[in-house]
Amino acid sequence: MNFGFLGAFIMFALLISYNIRRQSRASRNNEKDFWARELKSNSVRRKSLDGLNYIRIPLESFPTHILNENSTVMECIDTLETLTDQKIVNLTGWTNTDLKLEYGTANITALTEYDQNYTLLVRTLQKWADELIAANYHKEASVLMEFAVSTSTDVSQTYYHLADYWISRGEPGQVERLIRTAEGLRSASRNTIVRHLKEKSGQC
Repeated sequence: MNFGFLGAFIMFALLISYNIRRQSRASRNNEKDFWARELKSNSVRRKSLDGLNYIRIPLESFPTHILNENSTVMECIDTLETLTDQKIVNLTGWTNTDLKLEYGTANITALTEYDQNYTLLVRTLQKWADELIAANYHKEASVLMEFAVSTSTDVSQTYYHLADYWISRGEPGQVERLIRTAEGLRSASRNTIVRHLKEKSGQC
């Protein structure tokens, strides 16, 4: 019998067993912490939402006079016009538990609506920008995408298209600015966006 192999196999099995137990213990602790926070959040009283970073859509500065015959563009403009009357807040990266702990359980419905409005906003901006890019209106598309970035969007294509635009204009410093913005995102896609931007700028 190859005792060396048997010993190695036993050590390997013990290591696997240890890792499984450790992961199981960590999972139980995480679940326990989650439910503790959730229980606490449900008792937080309503707080003022006046301090939220509400987003105003500067529709007057957007290229609404271009591609008026394009149905997709007009649909995007109509959507943004509707959103101008709504409250919009970027809450990307916040869980419902986080929001309840910070602003109170009674505000969760309103906050969810504000965040849904934000998601619709940044997706609509990129949809409009894509149509402009396809028609070679790159400068005009950059106006929409720069506004989206100023709100800390996590729509990856917004960053990638803007990076391509600034690189084509010989302004790599603008890509550095996009990287810094992306590094500050709360989104799960932050690292992916940063990595791709660095690749585009030749840092990887």
